[in-house]
Amino acid sequence: MQRGLPMQPTVVLLREGTDTSQGNPQLLSNISACLAISETLSSTLGPRGMDKLIVNERGEAQITNDGATILKLLDIVHPAARTLVDIARAQDAEVGDGTTSVVLLAAQFLKEVRGYIEEGVSPHIIMKGFRKASQLAEERIKAIQISIDKSDPEQFRSLLLKCAATSMSSKLIHSEKPFFSNMVVDAVQSLDPNDLDESLIGVKKIPGGGMQDSLLIRGVSFKKTFTYAGAEQQPKSFRDPLILSLNVELELKAEKDNAEVRVEAVKDYQAIVDAEWEIIYRKLEAIEKTGAKVVLSKLPIGDLATQWFADRDIFCAGRVPAGDLRRVCQAVGGSVQSTCSDIAREHLGTCGRFEERQVGGERYNIFEECPKAQTCTLLLRGGAEQFIEEVERSLHDAIMVVKRAIRNGEVVAGGGAVEMDLSAHIRKHALSIPGKQQLILTAFAKALEIIPRQICDNAGLDSTDILNKLRMRHAAGNKWFGVDVDGPEGVRDNMEAFVWEPPLVKLNAISSATEAACLILSVDETVRNPQSEAQNPGPKAPPGAAARAMRGRGRGMPRR
Repeated sequence: MQRGLPMQPTVVLLREGTDTSQGNPQLLSNISACLAISETLSSTLGPRGMDKLIVNERGEAQITNDGATILKLLDIVHPAARTLVDIARAQDAEVGDGTTSVVLLAAQFLKEVRGYIEEGVSPHIIMKGFRKASQLAEERIKAIQISIDKSDPEQFRSLLLKCAATSMSSKLIHSEKPFFSNMVVDAVQSLDPNDLDESLIGVKKIPGGGMQDSLLIRGVSFKKTFTYAGAEQQPKSFRDPLILSLNVELELKAEKDNAEVRVEAVKDYQAIVDAEWEIIYRKLEAIEKTGAKVVLSKLPIGDLATQWFADRDIFCAGRVPAGDLRRVCQAVGGSVQSTCSDIAREHLGTCGRFEERQVGGERYNIFEECPKAQTCTLLLRGGAEQFIEEVERSLHDAIMVVKRAIRNGEVVAGGGAVEMDLSAHIRKHALSIPGKQQLILTAFAKALEIIPRQICDNAGLDSTDILNKLRMRHAAGNKWFGVDVDGPEGVRDNMEAFVWEPPLVKLNAISSATEAACLILSVDETVRNPQSEAQNPGPKAPPGAAARAMRGRGRGMPRR
């Protein structure tokens, strides 16, 4: 009689309720999640891209077509799809533009190799092919980019204007491209050319008026801070004033704050009050002796100090935001002082003109003709608040692109021209490689065509017809031909049409998209902890903690 096989014991590795999925189905599921994100973003690409209206849980609406902003607002929970959110944010932080392109490319790379994964091709062969194709693309971009001569300021400024205008062509403000392009280039050129710190470009949003009412202040401007009654008697305009920046509170403290004072007689209490007044008067007299006519402080300036300054024709503003005060010091010179004693002339700044001006419904303090002005302020106007916020996002993208163009001084043509040239170059190279790598490189080359194809689809053009024309032109050696959404032909030489972009936008987009696609292809199992499904799960309390807390209550602990 045959003996039965021994029963294998069940080994439980993971907690009950843990979700595990692995193998090819898991990989295909991750690819589908990434494609779902790219479908959401695809309609925002290009000069005829649509905008998205996103409402958060508080009912606040935002209208935007910036890829990184949309992904940030969507609150995506799928673990693999979050990779695309990360690369869009990285592209936004590093280059400023191309956030939608990088997501579309990553998703398209995955889509093109999906069939090979279903047929059982190893993901490592695909990843190797992708990395080889990305390297080829990088070398090709560096080979075809055009360097601009920086020695001619007029020609270089013209290049920067073209790059800014190309960045804005897909945004809400595309109708005012010449106006905003000049504003952005002037803003970036006012910064220190060595570090080009874009955080020194202040942006203030003022509802009301039209886009054309927006201003560029070559200096610093900030909204009038909270002031007391005496502020209206202060002068509101100066020529060549000395400016003092403080981190000092010029306000009488309430007696109850942080102290207990025991006094025997009324005169003792009066002496304490007099001493406090004496301290603040000493500070104010020290400030007056410096000769400063404009006094700014991070901390509050009280009603007593405000009236005292008004009587002596000195302008003061307290509670100035730290970022604005930093930019004031950058523009007018001097430094922020944390005491009122020993203030020398070198600690003060100066500017050609200071005034408080009404802009829309708000009053703004404006410092112009600053001697060390390596900062500026954009005052943005517009009808709706959401509209002004989108203008700010569009200008941020353009500022980043102009900054990169100043740093590098090279350009390539936009409008899908670079992608078509790379596609042709990689296809040609793929024919010289035997084995499966040839298929992977061809898939990569085909995926690059998603950019011109999507630009055509969003503009209502026949993408198949236009891509065939572009392939023919690029095969004939016309490497700068791209999509033309306005002309009857549908294609044109985008280098001659001044659709220019810094090559860094393309290099960063292709390398980030390739890395993201390889990362998703390398994952074949997802293990999801059941606790992570709950909303904001906190750490579990140790056993017996609740009982100890209840016992403690009975020992004189206060009840709430």
